[in-house]
Amino acid sequence: MPGDPGLTDILFTPVALGAISLANRIVMSPMTRDRAGPGDVPTPAMVEYYRQRAGAGLIVTEGTQPNPAGKGYWRTPGIHSDAQVEGWARVAEAVHAEGGKIVVQLMHCGRVVVSANRGFEAEVLAPSALPCPDNVPGPDGVPAACATPRAMTADDIAATVADYAQAARNARVAGLDGVELHCASGYLINQFLNSASNAREDEYGGSAENRARYPAMVLAAMAEAIGGDRVGFRFSPGNPYNGMDVSDPAATFVPVLRAVEGLGLAYAHVLDMQLADLDTLAMVRGAWSGPIVVNNMLDAAKGAALVEAGRAEAVSFARAFIANPDLVARIRAGAPLAKPNYTLLYTGEEKGYTDYPAWAG
Repeated sequence: MPGDPGLTDILFTPVALGAISLANRIVMSPMTRDRAGPGDVPTPAMVEYYRQRAGAGLIVTEGTQPNPAGKGYWRTPGIHSDAQVEGWARVAEAVHAEGGKIVVQLMHCGRVVVSANRGFEAEVLAPSALPCPDNVPGPDGVPAACATPRAMTADDIAATVADYAQAARNARVAGLDGVELHCASGYLINQFLNSASNAREDEYGGSAENRARYPAMVLAAMAEAIGGDRVGFRFSPGNPYNGMDVSDPAATFVPVLRAVEGLGLAYAHVLDMQLADLDTLAMVRGAWSGPIVVNNMLDAAKGAALVEAGRAEAVSFARAFIANPDLVARIRAGAPLAKPNYTLLYTGEEKGYTDYPAWAG
């Protein structure tokens, strides 16, 4: 992973993603860790977890629900109540005290819901009344069938757009540097984009341009709320996760890229599935002119090469940050990486979360 330090020098140069100025081009990718407290409030352990990793040029938090209906997984945080906003404010303060930058990823799960994970009653909403075909871990970690959603009405759509915009405002109230909209992994935004989960016959369904309408509305509303230059978005063309049809990813994603081209958004966070028949980064560059953060199974040298070639402005790493809170320093020095304890990814409280030591070198 670290490789020859000389090959990665470009990753240690500053870059601006919209209004967010990064000290380096190494981004911490969002990762669900299931450590939120009662009321889905960020905990002191979460404050410490993100503080430890503030050496990243930018941290993107774990997926965070913009409203109660957005919750699908066990102990994921929200950013819609006062207590949640206060919890995120403590996270932001800790990261900023270390010189880091942090945005919250807004993730509405849509139909990807095991109701027992919520701890409260809320409708399961999605573009169409089509259940997710994949099982999702319940409170005990055992995969369970997802609930059948209710198809969203026009009023539901408008209300959820407003909830996303308010969540973006809440992020700024908390002192976070911006937001990232989760458009990948078969969650609500992806469900509208994809024909496997969107069987609507109104202006939000049918053609790829219609299916892109709702995602574009959400991004426009968040851009209006806090400024487009503090709004990013993440997507993964060709990813089948949670029942997505991957037969023509360019046709699915290019319309939404074109629809948001004029919003002045901060960045596109692209999970490159390295498809045999599609150059994903070229597809994005051809449809959208903003900065790109690239992700997926890259080591530091490969990521640096993509930046050197102008195919991306920054590189994000996920699992490497779990066991290496000082990942940036290790990459710079070409130091070896610790391996995470995968049995403690989603459980263990501080164990397997904030107890990984820094590099001793």
